[in-house]
Amino acid sequence: MLEGYIPILIFFGVAALFSLGLLVVGQVLAPNRPDAAKLDAYECGFAPFEDARMKFDIRYYLVAILFIIFDLEIAFLFPWAVALEDIGGFGLAAMAIFLGVLVIGFIYEWKKGALEWE
Repeated sequence: MLEGYIPILIFFGVAALFSLGLLVVGQVLAPNRPDAAKLDAYECGFAPFEDARMKFDIRYYLVAILFIIFDLEIAFLFPWAVALEDIGGFGLAAMAIFLGVLVIGFIYEWKKGALEWE
């Protein structure tokens, strides 16, 4: 009964041994010469100059919402288009409602000025 799981257990064992072996080889062969520049916090190529808990501009969140709107639209539009013949008018109405909600979100983004670059 459990004989079917033996190849999976062997695979996990080999993977664990291989990954641990690579970690050990990396620790033994890699040079370890830390200095102040390597240990400093890295922030987009610049030295950090503000607190990490600073407030973000609202446009950052609006761009994130815009990405989610278009990501959801694409993720649901392709399968819907493939199955449109099978789901008929009900599927067409459901997708129209879904796209209407997304358009409302897009209009909100537009009105808040998230699409304008300074």
